[in-house]
Amino acid sequence: MNADAVAARADAAFEDTLKALGRYLEIPAISCDPHHAEDVRRLAARIRDDLEALGMQRARVLSLDDALPCVAAEWLGAGDGLPTVLIYGHLDLQPVKGEPWRTDPHTMVEKDGRVYARGSADDMGGWVSHLASIQAWMAEHGRLPVNVKLLIEGEEEIGSPNLERYMDAFPDAFASDVMVLTDCENPSTEIPGLTVSLRGLIEMEVTCEALEADGHSGLWGNMVPDVSLGLVKLVGRLVDEDGRPRIGLVEVDAARKAAAKTVPLSAEVIRGGAHLLPGVDPLPVRDRSIAEWMWWQPAITVVATTLPTPDRKKNALRTKASATLSVRLAPDQKAEDLYGLLEAELLRDPPCGVKVTVTPKGWNGEGWLYTPKGEAFEAADRAYVKAWGHELVQVGVGGSIPFVALFGRRYGDLPLILNGVMDPLTTAHGPNESMHLGVFRKAIAANVYLLDELSRVEL
Repeated sequence: MNADAVAARADAAFEDTLKALGRYLEIPAISCDPHHAEDVRRLAARIRDDLEALGMQRARVLSLDDALPCVAAEWLGAGDGLPTVLIYGHLDLQPVKGEPWRTDPHTMVEKDGRVYARGSADDMGGWVSHLASIQAWMAEHGRLPVNVKLLIEGEEEIGSPNLERYMDAFPDAFASDVMVLTDCENPSTEIPGLTVSLRGLIEMEVTCEALEADGHSGLWGNMVPDVSLGLVKLVGRLVDEDGRPRIGLVEVDAARKAAAKTVPLSAEVIRGGAHLLPGVDPLPVRDRSIAEWMWWQPAITVVATTLPTPDRKKNALRTKASATLSVRLAPDQKAEDLYGLLEAELLRDPPCGVKVTVTPKGWNGEGWLYTPKGEAFEAADRAYVKAWGHELVQVGVGGSIPFVALFGRRYGDLPLILNGVMDPLTTAHGPNESMHLGVFRKAIAANVYLLDELSRVEL
């Protein structure tokens, strides 16, 4: 079968693919909001119908009690002698309420070579790029070069709490020889990325207490503890002058340090991707690379506090104050180890004489560190060279993606190819999320060639 002809057909259908993407993005499938649960189900049903029309077999919506749905489909016409490739994506979206969008977040708008909408790159564009590849193969040859399964999840943006239940309840939907997980980032619009590490995540709450009731700040100030000041001083202990962790840093091996040099990360990339204000610079790198700080070292962020807000202002010393810390773990760092180090530091010699308690909070996510080896990754490199003119560059992700760690734990003996359509300017999870059209076009072509290249691999 002629993969070049398939890639050309996919490229000719690019505008139709964009229209299909736009129809999916119109549905506010926001999984964290119960008011949008029906939207998640509605989008799942639409995707199932489209997969069936595409020629996929057993297109169905998978359901479990107390869970949002997954969509599954397959095409096994290549036969037992050829590999089965599972393609994973997610259909659910992050919320948009309160964000300063310049356009309607649920209407796809094209501007300056990008399309803007919630979910455009995270992750609708990711798995739709695979649908476009499948559609082109079917249109050109009436078949695929390998067996393919699709699994589109409806709960990724809330941490995939039921994905393992789906794995247990529907094992046939996941059974495959190689897995392509599409929810990741490329280091630039010109260089494709293969994600090989993720940071883990823990949350902890630190609380300072001192008084049984609020007290007059004029009468008692300078003689009784201010819990707010104590909390600020306490949290400040955990970080250095740059705002990075003082404790819990890890040693990064020489191979990863060398790999970081091939990734086009710079102060300009940080400034644009993170939307720094004019006059604000990225943190200094000191004796480590940008990649190491962003991907392979822990980080601490204050994500919530009970400090008095302007509407609660009064001249009083408060009874207690607390802060919730979001702590990113190095990919191979154990949560209990870093938690123990931070807890010990927070409980040591409390500042201002306050009483301190530390408790776990929220959900924890495992990190993931992977070494891609074997013919499947060689096939992926060949596919990306054809589509992008550049082989895949191994990258990390500073965030925590629970489904990846889960796939790694359950199917770590299989090749796991993590790709996607995000780039440093995507602003995933933020206002004005966008996808670069050039990246989308190249991703579709890469997926065409990937199926072809995998057909010649023994797994």
